[in-house]
Amino acid sequence: MKLTFAPLVLIATAAAAQPAPVTQPSPAQPMQATAPWDPAAPYITVGQDEPGYRSWYLAAPWRAPQVKSFNDYLVANQVGGILPTWQLLRTATSWKDCGQQPFEVPPADEWPNMVQTLRYIRDYVVPAVGPVEPVSVYRNPALNVCAGGAPESAHKLDSAVDLVPLRPTDRVTLMRTLCGVHSEHGAAYNAGLGFYAYLRFHIDSTKYRRWNMDPAVAAECPPILHPEDIASVGQPLPPAPSAAPVASSPNPPAVSPQSAPTAATIPPQGTPAGQPH
Repeated sequence: MKLTFAPLVLIATAAAAQPAPVTQPSPAQPMQATAPWDPAAPYITVGQDEPGYRSWYLAAPWRAPQVKSFNDYLVANQVGGILPTWQLLRTATSWKDCGQQPFEVPPADEWPNMVQTLRYIRDYVVPAVGPVEPVSVYRNPALNVCAGGAPESAHKLDSAVDLVPLRPTDRVTLMRTLCGVHSEHGAAYNAGLGFYAYLRFHIDSTKYRRWNMDPAVAAECPPILHPEDIASVGQPLPPAPSAAPVASSPNPPAVSPQSAPTAATIPPQGTPAGQPH
């Protein structure tokens, strides 16, 4: 009995001495990278960003005193710092295609036109939608023509600012919010409000009017536009095409390579449909 018991004890002792199997942790799943919220990106090319501004500023010695005079004027009229001064010098999204400068100090006799526009942005736009970034402000007459601006565009008067919201939102929410504020307070500021592709919108202080409402908000916030205003706002955005009914067929026709849409013909979300006015 003793001889039989001893091997069993040795076997049990050896089994207990063996280390328990180690479970290897499963590799961590890579986190899905989300693109940062940057609604200004479709409108700002290299050269019209902040490094581009610094290069433009340093490229000519007379630009520094011009920029200082413009900034001092805004400060003296209590609208300095509402938006970064360097962003208020952005010209048009298509500046490069038009052979123009990415930034330009407006003529001094146009500076008063910007004051009321900035007041409206400070008093009602920013409180309603949060921080905003200018993507197009003053356009000289030659650039306005090349960019497809309206003949009497407020951008030529340094009264208009095209903006994008820096707080995440969607187009319909942005329209509803800005339309509500504009209906209540816009007339007192002679504020114009227009919408363009994606989240880009226009504010000026030349006349109380409103244009390019989406159908989803047009009933509650209709356009305010008279025939004499067309020259200052340009043509409206084309309506989205409606899908035509297609008859069922057992053998649908093949799409030829020439008629198939390509990446070059489909604008990415946020690309402006024409130059805002």
